[in-house]
Amino acid sequence: MTRRNLGTVVSFEVSRTLKKRKFWLSTLTVPFAIALILGLSIISNKTTANKVDVQKNAKFSFEYLDSSGLINTSLAHSLGGSAIADANAGIAKVKSGKIAAFFNYPAKPATQTIFVYGVDKGIFDNGKYSAVATQLLELSVQSKVGDKTLTTLMSGKVTVKSVAYLNGNKSGSFGDVIPPLLFLVIFYLVLLLLGNQMLTSTQEEKENRVTEIILTTLNPTTLILGKIVSLFIIGIVQIVVFASPVLIGYTFFRKDLKLPNLDLSALNFHLAPMLTGLLLLIGGFILFTGTLVAIGAIMPTAKEASNVFGVVMALLFAPFWVISLVASDPSSLIVQVFTYFPYSATVTAMLRNGLGSLSRTTSIIVVSELFLVGFIVLKLAINLFRFGSIEYSKRISLFKVLKKN
Repeated sequence: MTRRNLGTVVSFEVSRTLKKRKFWLSTLTVPFAIALILGLSIISNKTTANKVDVQKNAKFSFEYLDSSGLINTSLAHSLGGSAIADANAGIAKVKSGKIAAFFNYPAKPATQTIFVYGVDKGIFDNGKYSAVATQLLELSVQSKVGDKTLTTLMSGKVTVKSVAYLNGNKSGSFGDVIPPLLFLVIFYLVLLLLGNQMLTSTQEEKENRVTEIILTTLNPTTLILGKIVSLFIIGIVQIVVFASPVLIGYTFFRKDLKLPNLDLSALNFHLAPMLTGLLLLIGGFILFTGTLVAIGAIMPTAKEASNVFGVVMALLFAPFWVISLVASDPSSLIVQVFTYFPYSATVTAMLRNGLGSLSRTTSIIVVSELFLVGFIVLKLAINLFRFGSIEYSKRISLFKVLKKN
């Protein structure tokens, strides 16, 4: 009977939420905005790329003064340029409109400024002068080197791969760090998307004065667990909707958006840190869900309950105040406090798990702590809801509830 009631609660809550126009309006706003931004980025990138290509290949008459001796005369001539010996004469010709531009290359262009003068063609078209001046210098230097390999090395466009070892095994690469930290991303997404709903999950029935009627047919534990499961399902729906435009953009428009190619083969999914991350995620979810439901049960209205949400969010982001110590000195006192204090343990332990500084013993202690405290808080939330279900105008006294139990 309990399983059937739990299924009924989950089915009702999910169906009720998904049928709300307000839910879809707020949920679809985010992916619509992301899709709009990605679309504008594609158009902007294409326009910029085309503009740069046009400016680099622009043909116009110019003169140049080469104090560096690096400019290739034949290249300059092919681009429409000719050398002169007097900078003031070149500037004067630009001012009178006799030539389109004048480039003044200093003796040491690597450390000194290259001056470019041109006839004003508008703020956007004026960029062609600098583009051509820079391209002429680059091509001239490349022609002097005469070796594409040396040119590439001089430009710094080389690939470097760093490998570190710990106890004879590879470690310390981003491929090891990223997979466990994915659980931290999921944890934040779930709490940010569902936190306010968790906080006010019981408020609608309470404000509509139907809670006592519901509790005549349902156990409070069944009702609360049903709401939690339904919120998790709704959260999955929201995450899928939010992620869709990003995945579509990366899959089909990666080059247009100029996004880097992710090499998933470089990611290392080691069993121990991945399992630890999963357990930390579940334990943290139970703890914060129980806390938010308990706060919601105490408060008489959804408005008052929402005022406390900011405090909970502050607890979630508190570990980032000491993130430099988490990365550089995980044995410091404050990092240890954040690791074992229940409401900062989830995020701190996840960070340390990803960075490789969370020992097996510490992970067992933290995971056990989160599950134990989480279930205690969840049990307290159920009792608070049971006693607070008929209190419509005042907050529930936590001391009185504990005294009755």
